[in-house]
Amino acid sequence: MLEHGPIVLEAGRPIRPTPSALGARPWAHGAPLADAPSRGRTVRRITWVVNLEVESPYDGRVVASLPLDDEAQVSEKIAKAREAFAVWRDVPVGERKAAVERAVAWFRTHAEEVARDVTAQMGKPIVQSRREVETMLERAEHMLAICESSLAPDVLPEAPGLVRRIEHRPLGVVLDVAAWNYPLLIAVNVVVPAVLAGNAVLVKHSAKTPLCGRHFVRAFEGVGPDGLVQDLVATHAVTATAVRDRRIDYVAFTGSVRGGLEVYATAATRCVDVGLELGGKDPAYVAPDADLDFAVESVVDGACYNAGQSCCAVERVYVHRRIYDAFVEKARAVLERYVLGDPNDEATTMGPLASATAPAFLANQCKDALDRGARLLLGGRPSDAHPRFFPPTLLADVPQDARVMQEESFGPILPVAPVDDDDEALARMNDSRYGLTASVWTRDPERAETMARRLEAGTIYMNRCDVLDPALPWTGAKDSGIGSTLSRYGFLHLTRRTSINFRTQP
Repeated sequence: MLEHGPIVLEAGRPIRPTPSALGARPWAHGAPLADAPSRGRTVRRITWVVNLEVESPYDGRVVASLPLDDEAQVSEKIAKAREAFAVWRDVPVGERKAAVERAVAWFRTHAEEVARDVTAQMGKPIVQSRREVETMLERAEHMLAICESSLAPDVLPEAPGLVRRIEHRPLGVVLDVAAWNYPLLIAVNVVVPAVLAGNAVLVKHSAKTPLCGRHFVRAFEGVGPDGLVQDLVATHAVTATAVRDRRIDYVAFTGSVRGGLEVYATAATRCVDVGLELGGKDPAYVAPDADLDFAVESVVDGACYNAGQSCCAVERVYVHRRIYDAFVEKARAVLERYVLGDPNDEATTMGPLASATAPAFLANQCKDALDRGARLLLGGRPSDAHPRFFPPTLLADVPQDARVMQEESFGPILPVAPVDDDDEALARMNDSRYGLTASVWTRDPERAETMARRLEAGTIYMNRCDVLDPALPWTGAKDSGIGSTLSRYGFLHLTRRTSINFRTQP
């Protein structure tokens, strides 16, 4: 959070605020605005224009510097969004669809530039950033394909003298507070269906990836009324004023449970719907009949893709005791193949962690597991060569009460524990405050169906993990969130059901 105010300039010299007043890096400051008298002397009273600086987690260079919006600027953007909504809401769905198609085409044309910006800001390997752009386009195209059917009125059976239908009307202005780990995918889940549904959107992106919010603005320039899609670059305090603003009709938040609860509490000062896509501690169970090689490759990838910085990463693995030793050895061999290095290098398969505090947090989780009797087979501490790298880590025989089995890691750690049967696996999988996804690895669909009926998660997989299907709602159980994105249900959360009940014959 950054708080800033007027600064007095005497004798032509700025009296800069202390670091505690401005906040630690990556914040910077800039230009004077106005004069004012003070205590009988004439001094210049200025307000510094404060910039958000984004540093590469790989080499520390500044890769972006954007001016922060203050409360007045945010208020102006909300007013502009409401003006855009007043026009856009009456545009037929088919015309909205054509406009969004043009915005999607912009991303396709600028795909390499956008991918490079993702890598520069948060350290994702360039190959994975390119794949994120491709997946974003695929999701957008799916939402385009289903928008007309999803938004069409539900017509009830005919009744004498009555016309009855349920219309799906736009809400108004949607505030999308997006996270940095998949900055394009998280934003597109809200922006595209919201605009297709007839809303205007304000994208407040993470301080780690503000250029991604700016790219959505560029993509939508000229495809609809001015102000249809805008970005906010703001502190937490200023963002909170937007959440409280009665001109905001829906708040979508993706991030930590703590952040989500703060948004929820802030929004509770008024009646506004909130969608929360929060953290996970997603379990995998490898049954004795699983295709072991396939399960190992898939589970390791699910744990370590994007350096494990995924809400739906595999963060706990329970393996049937009959195949436990074989799984652990095969997993170690796969983990040893990862290449850590420059995220712009095509050969790199794991980049630095986006958060400067993450390596120490992960190391403490590993130490706690070892103190409780786990075995460290690989990794476990930050890289000696680069403090922002945390190598793929394998922990075996991890007890259920270890922090690494209870807290979201958000890093490339694979904690593994043996279980004796499906019931024990199920009990341990459900022993969590989170409930985003869970996966069962088996050749037996009936086994997977039986476990799925009792698993407490928003998405349950058989023989896959860490993947979203835009035809299915993305939702969570327990502390993993509220509401849904993607699929028809994503549209429904961004519209207001309105009942039309006409008597045509008095």
